Amino acid sequence: MDAPLIERLFTRPDGSFLCARWGRPVAPVVFGLADGSLDILRAALRAGYAHARHPMDETDPETGASLMIFFVRDWAELSDLPDLDRLTGIADLPARLAGQQADRYRLFRFDEAGAIRACLMFLNMGGPLAEAHPGVLAETLMMQSALTFSGEVTPSAALAALIRAAYDPVLPVATTQPAHALRLAARLAV
Repeated sequence: MDAPLIERLFTRPDGSFLCARWGRPVAPVVFGLADGSLDILRAALRAGYAHARHPMDETDPETGASLMIFFVRDWAELSDLPDLDRLTGIADLPARLAGQQADRYRLFRFDEAGAIRACLMFLNMGGPLAEAHPGVLAETLMMQSALTFSGEVTPSAALAALIRAAYDPVLPVATTQPAHALRLAARLAV
């Protein structure tokens, strides 16, 4: 994984660059998932964040949960969530997602240093994701929540190494400088 590829992973459609990681322990909560699959997801989150050398916690002192993952069979189910507009800051999110025929949506909140403070993930299991292998989906969600990748990523050893490199404590928790890709690539080359 070289610097140009890393730079593309964090470059948004508008051309801006953002690489941010969590600045506080991750406190996950999952809604709408069966117990058997829930255990797989929890194990993937624990393993992934342990590999990144980043702590997880049962609760976040300010919000209770900092990583919220919602599984639904249809986007309309989100309409039953109280204060969804306040939680996301997006009016009529279920209708927007249905209109875009999206199967997933991810939203980050950041602290004053630019680090990830919260991540909300919404997955529509009524479409193509219904066929996803639970283990692969769990790994994907962990990786998608660990850093501000600009698009979808596929779990791999190289991506796990990139996440671990990004959590190096000497690196900034967030940056908008594309040259940061060079620093990450140098850590991967060691």
